[in-house]
Amino acid sequence: MEFNAQRVDEANAVISATLSKDLIEKNLDKVAKQAAKTLDIQGFRKGKVPVAVVKQRYADKLEQDAESEALRELITNALAQLEIKNEDLIGEPSFSKFDKKENGDIDVEIKVACRPVIDLGDYKSLIPEVVEKEIDEKEIAERLEEMSKASAPLEKIKRKRAVKDGDFAVIDFEGFIGDVAFDGGKAEKYPLQIGSGAFIPGFEEQIIGMKYEEQKDVVVTFPAEYQSKDLVGKEAVFKVTLHEIQEKVPAEIDDEFAKKMLPNEENPTVETLKEKIKEQLKYAEMSKYYREELKPAYLDKLVEELNFALPSSVIDQEINFALNSKVRTMSEEEIKALQEDASKIEDMRNELKEDAEKSVKATFIVDALAKAEGIDVSDQEVTQVIYYEALQMGQNPQDILKQYQEAGYLPAIKMSMIEDKVITKLLDEKLGK
Repeated sequence: MEFNAQRVDEANAVISATLSKDLIEKNLDKVAKQAAKTLDIQGFRKGKVPVAVVKQRYADKLEQDAESEALRELITNALAQLEIKNEDLIGEPSFSKFDKKENGDIDVEIKVACRPVIDLGDYKSLIPEVVEKEIDEKEIAERLEEMSKASAPLEKIKRKRAVKDGDFAVIDFEGFIGDVAFDGGKAEKYPLQIGSGAFIPGFEEQIIGMKYEEQKDVVVTFPAEYQSKDLVGKEAVFKVTLHEIQEKVPAEIDDEFAKKMLPNEENPTVETLKEKIKEQLKYAEMSKYYREELKPAYLDKLVEELNFALPSSVIDQEINFALNSKVRTMSEEEIKALQEDASKIEDMRNELKEDAEKSVKATFIVDALAKAEGIDVSDQEVTQVIYYEALQMGQNPQDILKQYQEAGYLPAIKMSMIEDKVITKLLDEKLGK
């Protein structure tokens, strides 16, 4: 089989050839003979089906198989000539031309994308300056105060008064639609923090001003986002009784408090707790500094300084993703205008191309950095992160993992984790850690 295989650049190649009718028919005979050995057709013993019968019964399928066999051979030979290994390929080869001619020949043109060759050069010299963030005593004191308030127990207020914003009102309530009580609308001795937004909009505000043992009808309308769809938009009356008002009494910040906050620490003191808080605050501050300032600056510099060929198919995918995201935010009128004028879509694609190229380039640079620094993230680490975040949000980790798998998000999550890991390592080294 004759073909022409040429590299466009280090990341792209084009293969063109004419698959002759004779080659297709030769392949068709071969796949028909193979099929005849395994097909079970009524009237014939298994393995004894005549090839002519197989061709007649499965003509279209056999022709497709014969063409696929010819294409596989073409691509294999072309890649060998181009010295492109299978592991260097990105995605599947794509057809820019597949033209069946009247004489039975097929003209094909196939585009191949492969992993670009990246010379990182002295990439460490491009790392921006890293400044150590300092935590002052005021920040530590504020965090101590927050911890004291958060861990404080609820206590009944010492004198009776009316409910005000921020109080914990201990109430009985039961909700009705008309004269009928609805499921989930009843509780006794419930400690509701006024102003927390935990209840239906308008409920908590009507509790303000109530006095001990006062009974009151609280009237609200269920909002559009309410979880029980059969109640959405309906007016409800809650019969509420206030029993008492509670408040949080912050704990005294002493060594006993430190022991409570650091149960695994041996003989902790307030000073120990302050040091721990300082470490936590500093870690959070440095993480934010890395993430929001240094990492973007470093990647932008690498993208600007490093030059290498990019796989065009990957750029097209990035443009398509950005285009779809943009279209989802458009009005019906704007979408209709795009449908009526295809040139507008092409204009949008051209506008998105530069950012797409930068994004793809940054992805390959991060991959090269990770290899240079020996950084990797296992599938188990990805799963652990997803589980942790799901638990933090009160969601089922297995359900979230399944959703991400089905949506194809796991590779992107893994790449993001690798990016954070390798750039954090480089920035820490620059800081002298």
